[in-house]
Amino acid sequence: MLQPDFWNNQEKAQAVISEANGLKDQVNEFMGLNESYENLELTYELVKEENDDELRAELEEELEQLTSCLGQFELQLLLSEEYDKNNAILELHPGAGGTESQDWGSMLLRMYTRWAEKKGFKVETLDYLPGDEAGIKSVTLAIKGHNAYGYLKAEKGVHRLVRISPFDASGRRHTSFVSCEVMPEFNEEIQVEVRTEDLKIDTYRATGAGGQHINTTDSAVRITHLPSGVVVTCQSERSQIKNREAAMKMLKAKLYQREIERQEQELLEIRGEQKEIGWGSQIRSYVFHPYSMVKDHRTNTESGNVQAVMDGDLDQFINAYLRSRIS
Repeated sequence: MLQPDFWNNQEKAQAVISEANGLKDQVNEFMGLNESYENLELTYELVKEENDDELRAELEEELEQLTSCLGQFELQLLLSEEYDKNNAILELHPGAGGTESQDWGSMLLRMYTRWAEKKGFKVETLDYLPGDEAGIKSVTLAIKGHNAYGYLKAEKGVHRLVRISPFDASGRRHTSFVSCEVMPEFNEEIQVEVRTEDLKIDTYRATGAGGQHINTTDSAVRITHLPSGVVVTCQSERSQIKNREAAMKMLKAKLYQREIERQEQELLEIRGEQKEIGWGSQIRSYVFHPYSMVKDHRTNTESGNVQAVMDGDLDQFINAYLRSRIS
């Protein structure tokens, strides 16, 4: 950061600063944990000397808090895969079910936005397609912060909702599905080969969730990768050039993710395992009726506080999944 040409590439500079801030936060957190541990040792010595019940209760409470904080810190250190530290690109796509599923998509959009805000991450809407009556048809978010992808990779999969539908006059119970795709955001240092002749690039007038997003020029960009059929769109910027740059990053991320999935599938076939694909392979169920519960089917982690989960309290599920991958 002290080099004279550091700010020549603004995007690269911001990435370096973000990583540096993440490392500083880790160091500061370690120092805080170490200080808490030293304070606990002093309290423990006092408890032994004075045998005070109130002091012992205070020691137990502080020990429980430190244990929880150590678990969180350990998890951060374990996010060491190649792109864990990167920003994340998160896409939500409602399944069949029309307005009901589209409304569920908007609820998940709010949930992930709340979770990111609690983590101190920045959320940017890259693409937004509203539903016909309510909710969303699709949305693409860039969630920016140290280890954003490392955490959010735990959320990739199908999310299932069971509730009494507010759109059903008969008050019947409905089941809805939304798929969540998560990819690391790549910078120029990541080499993913994309040939110009393999691309079809269209521009169109942007539309969005609010009037401030609606443009009067053809600034929105859609890129189709002809060999794979992958399509990405971006309309978050007023500049067509910036939207094209952002769309290319999304395309590279999707092509990278496809290659990783292809390799994983080959490994599964070699091992003789079967991996379900489709709406039946939900990773998590959110039940609003006839009882309240959120359950992750990969780890069996459960919560009866559905409202807290929908307000972004996802760490218990994310942490359990990430730990299951390393245990």
